[in-house]
Amino acid sequence: MSNVRQIQPEQQFPVKTAVIAVVILLLLFLASKAYKTVPVGHVSVATIFGKIVEKSYPEGLHFPVNPLYDWNDFDVREKSHKEQAQVPSQDQLQTSIDVSVQFRLNGANVSKMLQTTGGMEQLLEVQLVPKLRSLLREQGKTIKRAEDFFLEETQDKLQTALLSGLQEYLEPKGVIVSAVLIRDITLPNFITKAIESKKEREQEVEKQKAELERFRTEQQQKIAQAEAERKAAEEFAKQKIILADAQAYEIRKINEAVGNNPSYIKLQSLEALKEISKDPASKIYFIDSDSPQPLPLMHLSDKD
Repeated sequence: MSNVRQIQPEQQFPVKTAVIAVVILLLLFLASKAYKTVPVGHVSVATIFGKIVEKSYPEGLHFPVNPLYDWNDFDVREKSHKEQAQVPSQDQLQTSIDVSVQFRLNGANVSKMLQTTGGMEQLLEVQLVPKLRSLLREQGKTIKRAEDFFLEETQDKLQTALLSGLQEYLEPKGVIVSAVLIRDITLPNFITKAIESKKEREQEVEKQKAELERFRTEQQQKIAQAEAERKAAEEFAKQKIILADAQAYEIRKINEAVGNNPSYIKLQSLEALKEISKDPASKIYFIDSDSPQPLPLMHLSDKD
C-alpha cells in the first residue's frame, strides 16, 4: 500500500483560487505601473536596475511604460535662490551682499543632471552656490573701496558679471539662469557710521543753503519794495512839481490879467472893505485913490 496522499477535488479548489487571486493582484500591480502621470511643470526621468533611461518624460500621461521603471520627478518651473556672502574689496574690508538668482531647470538635460549631480538640493549645494560665491569674491577684487558697492554703476556691473558667469557655467549642466538681483548691501559698521555722519553734514549744509537762499530772497524782495517806494516817491514829487508849476502859472496869469485891468483891483478892494465893515471894531477910511497923496475922506467909526 502506497504512502502518497492524494489531494481530493474539494481540497484543490482553495489552492487554485489563491493562485488566481495572486495572479490578478500581480496583473493589477503591473497595470498600475504601466503608465506614468507627470505633474504640471515637471519632467520625469526613469531608471531601471540603477541605470538611467536617457529618454525624459514631460508633463502629462504616458502609456505604456515599463512597469519596472523607478521615477525621478524634476520641477522645471522658475525658481529663486537667495544667497548671502562676505565679499572683500581691494581695501581688504568685508561687505555683506545679499543676492537672488532666478533660474529653472532645462527639461531636456535633466537626465544628464541626475547622472552627474543628483536632484535639486544637490544642484544647489554642488553647482550653483559655490559658483555664485566664487564669482562674488572675484568681482569684489575689482572694487577699490567698500563704499563703492553703493554706486549704481558698480551694482549694474556686478549684476551683469554674475549673470554672465553663472549662465556660462550652469547652462551646460542643465540650468538656465535668467537674472541675478542684488537685494541688499551691508557695509562694515564703522563705514556705515561714517557715511551716516557724512549724510548728516550734507543735510545740514543743504539746510543752511536753503536758509541762505530764503534770506537772499527776502532781501531781494525788500530791495524791490524799496525801489518801488523810491520810484513812487519820485513820481509823487514830480506830480507835486507839476502841480506847483501849474499853480504858479495860474497865479502868474491872474496877476497879469489883474495888472492889465485896474477896475478889477478896485472891485476887489471894495469887496474887502465890505467884509471889514461888518466888524463893529473896524475903522474904515475912504481915500481918494486918484490923488497923488491920498487922504482919508471919512472916518466912520471915530466919534471924537
